[in-house]
Amino acid sequence: MNSIKGRLIPLFILLVLYSCTSQAQLLKNAKKILGTSGIGFTETEAADGIKEALVKGTSESVNLVSLADGYFGNPEIKIPFPEDARTVESKLRAMGMGKKVDEAILSINRAAEDAADEARPIFIRAIKGMSIRDAIGIVKGENNAATQYLQKNTTPDLKASFQPSIKTSLDKVQATKYWADLINTYNKIPFVQKVSPDLSAYVTGKAIEGLFIMIAKEEARIRKDPFARTSDLLKKVFGT
Repeated sequence: MNSIKGRLIPLFILLVLYSCTSQAQLLKNAKKILGTSGIGFTETEAADGIKEALVKGTSESVNLVSLADGYFGNPEIKIPFPEDARTVESKLRAMGMGKKVDEAILSINRAAEDAADEARPIFIRAIKGMSIRDAIGIVKGENNAATQYLQKNTTPDLKASFQPSIKTSLDKVQATKYWADLINTYNKIPFVQKVSPDLSAYVTGKAIEGLFIMIAKEEARIRKDPFARTSDLLKKVFGT
């Protein structure tokens, strides 16, 4: 009896969610959520499955970006000169200071790599606090539905936690010094408009942006690649 009830609950949710679709589409989706064999997964399994996938995906992503060259060696998320300082970069390179500019870019990426592990507990808290409704929405959502959920629910905390860590890391890898030297040199050039970008805020924003790019890739991989589903629960939930 309990097992029948467990299958009827997600079916009821499905009917509510898809109340505006055709009868044929309803039947198709019902077969998906219950499974053609009639076993399917319960709403609790859906929630547990997406939480497991998120813990796996975020952990893998944090591990990747926190390695040496996690940011710097990845063209997708490598942190460049701030946009409002591109004129600084071009003028300094034209003055023969390309090596110093490259050192500054390397150092800000190293700072992001050094601070990246701060994201792990923030993601875990958000994942544990996820409701069953959120989880089912994510299971049936787009390839980046979980990433979007995390962006919405963790970005403020990530910024608050990351920025002090980024600042410490910038000092630790001497990025602050490289940056200050470059900006001071540029500001001494006659007739240029003086600049003073907030380096820690910039690196914090780009580090978080890069982390979510990697999380989205891992989420898509888990959804599409059966070999990326490393547990029976993941295979059951994402294999429909």
